[in-house]
Amino acid sequence: MTELAGLMDSAQPAVNGAVDTGSARINRLKATALDMRRAIVDMIYHARSGHPGSSLSAADIMTALYFDVLNIDPAHPSWNDRDRFVMSKGHGCPAWYAALALRGFFPVELLRTLRRFESILQGHPVKKTPGIDMSTGSLGQGLSFGAGMALEAKLTGGAYHVFVLLGDGELNEGQVWEAAALASRFRLDNLTAIVDNNRLQMDGFSRDVMPMEPIDAKFAAFGWNVVRIDGHDMGRIVDALESAKHAAGAPVCVVADTVKGKGVSYMENVRAWHGDVPDERQYEAAMREFDGVAV
Repeated sequence: MTELAGLMDSAQPAVNGAVDTGSARINRLKATALDMRRAIVDMIYHARSGHPGSSLSAADIMTALYFDVLNIDPAHPSWNDRDRFVMSKGHGCPAWYAALALRGFFPVELLRTLRRFESILQGHPVKKTPGIDMSTGSLGQGLSFGAGMALEAKLTGGAYHVFVLLGDGELNEGQVWEAAALASRFRLDNLTAIVDNNRLQMDGFSRDVMPMEPIDAKFAAFGWNVVRIDGHDMGRIVDALESAKHAAGAPVCVVADTVKGKGVSYMENVRAWHGDVPDERQYEAAMREFDGVAV
C-alpha cells in the first residue's frame, strides 16, 4: 500500500474542542482533501471499477464534514449522540470510504479492497462498514432516511445533527421533494441537506436531462433555509456547515456548486468519468497532478 501509506500521518483532525483556527485550520483541511483525492483515484484504479467523477466532486465537502464539522468518535462508531451522515448519492462512496479510513474508522490498507467479494467496501454503502449508519444506492431515498433520523432525535431528545449528501441529478427523483416537504412540516432544524451540484449525471449534463435549477429557490419554496456556496472553497464549506448545525426553526439546504472530477484535469466536467476507470497511464498522470499541488 505504498502510495497510501503516509496518508494517515497528514490527515489528523483537530476536532471536538481542539484549538485549530484561521488559515491553519483551512490549510489542514485542504491538505486532507488532497489526500482524499489520492485515495479515491487509487482505490478505483485498483478495483477497476467505481465512480471517480462523483467521488472527486464531493471530496472537499466530505473532508470538511469528517475532519471538522461532524461530532463523531472513530473508536465508538455507534456512540448514541454522534452526528449522523447519509450519502444519498451512494455511487460516490469512494469519497466516504476515504474519509472514514483517514479518520480512523478502519485501516487505510482496506481501501484497495473496494468492490471485492466480501469486502466491507462495496460499490454502494452498506451498514457493515464501520461508521456507516445507512445503506444507500437507490437514488432519491437518502433524504427520507435522514429526515427519519432527525425526527427520531426530535422525539427522543437526541442531541445529534443529521447531514445528507445528494447529487443534483438525484433531485430528479420525486421522493426527494416528498422528504423535503416532511422535513419542513416537522421543523427539522437538526437536518442539513447538501447538494453536490456538479451539473453532470450518467446521461449527460443535468440541464439537458432534466433541469432542476434554481435548486436553491426550490428548497426555499419548500420552507427550508438555503445557502449557496462554492463547493470547493474550504472556508465557505466549513462556515456553511457549521452555521447549519446552529440553525433554528427549519431544515437547511446547502447548495454546493462543484466540478465533477475536481482535482484531475482530464476528468473535470467530462461525462464519461461518471463511471469510467483510469488506465495505468491516466492513473500515474493523476498522481503526478496531486503531487504538484501546493497547499
